[in-house]
Amino acid sequence: MKINQNTLPSKLFFSIFFPLLNLFIFTSLHAQEEILILGGSGRHCGEDPHCFNRLHPDIPMAGRAEPGQGLVLKTRNSIDAQLDPESTFIDERFSDPILGTVHPLTGPVYIEGAEPGDTIAVTIKDIEPGRFGQTRITGNAFIGDHISGPFSVLWKLNRKEAVSDDLPGIKIPNSSFPGIITVLPGPDQIEVIVAREQALADQGGSATLPQSAHALPAVICGYESVKNNECLRTGPPREHGGNMDIRYLGVGSTIYLPCYIEGCGLGVGDLHFAQGDGEVAGTAIEMNATVTLTTEVIKDGRNLDRGPHYEGASRLMDIPSRRFYATTGLPIKSAGEVPPDMQYLDSPKVNELENLSKDISLAARNALIEIIDYMVDTYGLTPEQAYVVASVAVDLRIGQLVDVPNVGVTAILPLDIFYDP
Repeated sequence: MKINQNTLPSKLFFSIFFPLLNLFIFTSLHAQEEILILGGSGRHCGEDPHCFNRLHPDIPMAGRAEPGQGLVLKTRNSIDAQLDPESTFIDERFSDPILGTVHPLTGPVYIEGAEPGDTIAVTIKDIEPGRFGQTRITGNAFIGDHISGPFSVLWKLNRKEAVSDDLPGIKIPNSSFPGIITVLPGPDQIEVIVAREQALADQGGSATLPQSAHALPAVICGYESVKNNECLRTGPPREHGGNMDIRYLGVGSTIYLPCYIEGCGLGVGDLHFAQGDGEVAGTAIEMNATVTLTTEVIKDGRNLDRGPHYEGASRLMDIPSRRFYATTGLPIKSAGEVPPDMQYLDSPKVNELENLSKDISLAARNALIEIIDYMVDTYGLTPEQAYVVASVAVDLRIGQLVDVPNVGVTAILPLDIFYDP
């Protein structure tokens, strides 16, 4: 056969191009199939089949993922509210106490191959912030008796920073992380947790007990369910993870969680654009966000009975500033004063003393009040404004725990957040 030399290059081109094109299309489609996307439909959690706000082993899984598979979770802000200031949506749930609506989570996700006793490693790959954020002084604020509010700040967000008309002259750098990463507890964990938290409440201590108001899924945790008194609320962190609010769990970090049921039941929510160590006003910069992550199943992992572990790059530990100002706090008070978090103990000794032994909470309270006073005096902020800045940007760090009786806490304020508007 005579070969036409003019057509040979084109034949070679097409013989190579089309197989490569088919491979590219197949690979792209296959990659798309490997990414599991959950959440984001409806105006609130109750309209989203991939959203839940209680923890119980019977909650049905929203999706299934292989270890290593990409997960894209579209999450809602901590109070499941419309943060857009132009929104006209009226949410009737907020005529009731807000506590039942907090912490909508996306999931739960069944991780293939994960069994009770295993550990799952969750690695944060990316966090895309929503357009708006909010910080409020809430009823569980750390020094709510000292600065009570109500006070709220609306933030405008982008990938770089948060600014607000309510706090002119302040820019908060993006340090996004999920406040909540959790697995579903098993029946044994439910029994232990409910019993110990009920015992604390019975003695006058603060506890977050099961409550059916706005509980989702309602069929498991609502008023008419026989299991509603077993459904854990998401307020406190526990052994299963949950509302840890650790600002170091940003992009690039890996969190290790215990598995209690088959598939673990991974849930993520309560995304924060930025937070100081302590989240002292009760909230950080709360936002809607899209979280991308992957998982790994670890057999014979470390014992996590005391709580999750995590790791990441040292940059996640840094303050977002070249300069800082800091105050210190010691466990010292006035005679006749009982710190709010100790009132349930009803101790006459606490009332009489001016110095408490190794009380890290009192030391932190004193350091925080000092840094708030510094911002009021130096930058002309109101106490409420300074309290919000402390909640989203000030780190409370332990100085030492051994120099009895006075353990030490320091409050670190990054100064580069302040600018001339």
